[in-house]
Amino acid sequence: MGKKVKKEAEPPPKDVFDPVPIGSKNPATVVLMLHSPEQEVLVKACEAMYKFAEKGDENKATLVELGAVEPLSKLISNEDKAVRINAVMALGVMASHNDVKKLLKKLDVIPSILARLAPAEDTLIHEFASLCLAYLSVEYTSKVQIFELDGLDTLIRLLSSPDPDVKKNSLECIYQLVQELNDLHVETLVVVSNCMEDMDTVQLIQQTGGLDKLLQLAETSTLPEVQMNAAKAITNTAQSNENRKILHEQEVEKTLVTLLRVAHDGLRTAACHAIAIMCENLASKDEFRKLAGIQPIVQLLNSENAEVKKAAALALSNLTNANHLNAKALNILQEIHLSTSRKNNFSEAALQRLFDSNLSIKYSFTGCLSSSNKITDGFYDYGKVKPDHKMITLEELYKQKVNQHRPVVFLNAKPPEPALTELPPVENKSPDSPGGRSPTPSKNSNKDKTPSKGKSKGKKEEEKTKEEEEIKIPQEVIVEKKQWLLPYDPIFHSLITNVTKSVLPLPNTKEQVVALAVFVAEKMGGPVERDRLHEFFWELHVSELKFQLQSNVIPIGQIKKGTFYHRALLFKALADRIGINCSLVRGEYNRAWNEVLLADEVPKAPGKLFPPKAYTVDLMHSPGHLMKKNSPEAIQYQCI
Repeated sequence: MGKKVKKEAEPPPKDVFDPVPIGSKNPATVVLMLHSPEQEVLVKACEAMYKFAEKGDENKATLVELGAVEPLSKLISNEDKAVRINAVMALGVMASHNDVKKLLKKLDVIPSILARLAPAEDTLIHEFASLCLAYLSVEYTSKVQIFELDGLDTLIRLLSSPDPDVKKNSLECIYQLVQELNDLHVETLVVVSNCMEDMDTVQLIQQTGGLDKLLQLAETSTLPEVQMNAAKAITNTAQSNENRKILHEQEVEKTLVTLLRVAHDGLRTAACHAIAIMCENLASKDEFRKLAGIQPIVQLLNSENAEVKKAAALALSNLTNANHLNAKALNILQEIHLSTSRKNNFSEAALQRLFDSNLSIKYSFTGCLSSSNKITDGFYDYGKVKPDHKMITLEELYKQKVNQHRPVVFLNAKPPEPALTELPPVENKSPDSPGGRSPTPSKNSNKDKTPSKGKSKGKKEEEKTKEEEEIKIPQEVIVEKKQWLLPYDPIFHSLITNVTKSVLPLPNTKEQVVALAVFVAEKMGGPVERDRLHEFFWELHVSELKFQLQSNVIPIGQIKKGTFYHRALLFKALADRIGINCSLVRGEYNRAWNEVLLADEVPKAPGKLFPPKAYTVDLMHSPGHLMKKNSPEAIQYQCI
């Protein structure tokens, strides 16, 4: 066998550079490596940048300053798969930085990123490309570009990816894309809310149909944030009386009642605030009642959210203030007040506000009206009731048949306003009659009644249509005016006039109190001795009035024989009219009395003023006699 000859290694080509291992710790050097034509160098440089950027935002900012973003945005489309993977990973991590987002936006990198989401690409590329898109989709301009390039379809397709990170990033991006219109609605409503404080702007928005769109959006939107801002816009608009009228014409009450039923605390609070301000318009207050808006507000007093309860109490207070139809609200509040589990500070505050706004109900339940509670027209004394008693309105009481129960005494010195219901039937009048709305034709108009037949026929049809409209309009008005009104009490009116002339001019409060007490006693049957009360047949007189009027509700002016509670009520009503401060207290067994505060006319000690003393006014036995509060004679007057 021949001897083996060792094969010599071939020398490297002369035009190839020998391998140079480099270990760099400077990011600037690595950024320079991104411009290398060698694939292996690019892979290592991109990988190093990914690890460096992942350590924090400061490193990302450093790479931005060194100019790493632009070469990376180009390398994501490199022919080599390994280069693309590492470049996309680095760019995806860096995209969370705001400066990187701005640069990528200028470089128009979204088309290249969407191209990396193709099915043929690696799952790792899908993960970081979708991550980059999720960061970029926060900007509105980027959202628009993604939509234009059909990026939404691509992202939806990625939801079927087996990789959970790809699914997560795709979902985040899709969420950002579909939130665009909703975010615009919320922010737009904030702007509209600020603009609608100006009345001219409100009128302009109404003329252009903007109010209709606002109310429609408030009712139909599925986002509570949008509805809440719409309610706030309504609240800002309703700050002026003119704007409240405009909103009432747009039937805003229906929208607000609908919003109360949405299970969202912020929305309910905003709706209650809007209702509270809209209640300053009387027509809106009546509309809320017709829409049964009181009950959902009362139910909100049971809410666990303090702001909701506070807003509901305010809305309920304004809604029931000076409203004789708030008995239903009282019934609901009474149920809450009697319940140990549902009772709270807000329900108590709402109940007290309701009492202060309806003194008739307050007097029935509490049996006391302070000197600050001024009796006005429409007040009625229903009598003492139990805490769980269900109140009904005065109209319902008036329409009841005569029964054996205690009569309700009311006060109303307001003369009736001229009503259209007193007009004779309109349909019996011709449109040319003096009572009609059309003026009588003049002589000159008779001369012009000779046009062609076609014109005369058309004119007759127009006149006939006009005549029908003129007949229908008054009929509609008459129907609207046919609502129940509390009967006028002319006798009570004359009593106020007499007291104003005879008692008010007296020099001091004490003389006024005494004179008023004598006046009331004279109008109610005169003084009655204590041991002859059983001979004072006031019950028979009141029963006769009930059957004479065929009603359980009688005016106080027609009572000629009144007992303690009749006289005390009349004294309080007249005293409030002429400025005498007095309280009204109900006792047992048809007893009631008035208390006044009187100061000493001449101080006992010179230069010293003592607080006024409380006195009970005698209206029954010795009219005008003043008894010190809680004295034996005062207690005897108040009891049997």
